[in-house]
This record gives sequence, structure tokens and C-alpha cells, in this order.
Amino acid sequence: MPPRGADDDRKSGKGDGGSKNDTATITKPKTKSKRPSLYRVLLLNDDYTPMEFVVLVLQDVFNKTREEAMRIMLHVHNQGVGECGVYPFEVAETKVTRVMDAARKNQHPLQCVMEKQ
Repeated sequence: MPPRGADDDRKSGKGDGGSKNDTATITKPKTKSKRPSLYRVLLLNDDYTPMEFVVLVLQDVFNKTREEAMRIMLHVHNQGVGECGVYPFEVAETKVTRVMDAARKNQHPLQCVMEKQ
């Protein structure tokens, strides 16, 4: 077989001088990102944890103002349960852990839980 020249590549559509239809477009599939599930962080009432401790925890862990913390604490006291905030899973889990650690460290039976919204 005789050696092929540059003219042969152009005629067949191969090589550097190929036809204009050689261009391939690569498209990425469109992915819709899902919003993360949100979780409510709840404080549960007990008859032993001092109200002032609950207020301090709400201010420290949940960054509530004194007035917001008082309102939530009174709601927990009167209704038995109160919402401290709504967060993505990891944040909610961390806040529950911080509340429970503070309660344990100060020997209070305060309970904090999270539930899917």
C-alpha cells in the first residue's frame, strides 16, 4: 500500500484539515441540588433545672437575646416543650450536644432533642 499524504487525510475528513462536523460538544447533565432536611431543636421542661440556667443556655448555644431566651424559657415552662431553632442536621445535632453537655456539667436534668421538620 502506498504511503498516505496530507491530501488523503483532508479528503477522508481525518486529520487537521477535517470537515467542520468533527466538533463534539460535551454537556454535563444538569443536577438539581436538594435542600438539606431541617430539624427543630426542642427543650423539654423538667421540675429541677433552674430557669436562669435555661436562659443562659439559650443565650450561649442558640445566640438568643435575653428577651428571646426568657420568652422561650417561659414557653417551655408553661407548655412542657419549646422550640429553640430550626437547623440543618449537623448544626442541630451539635446544638443538642452542647445543651446536653452543659446540663450534665452543671448537674441539671435538662433535656434537649431534635426532630425532623
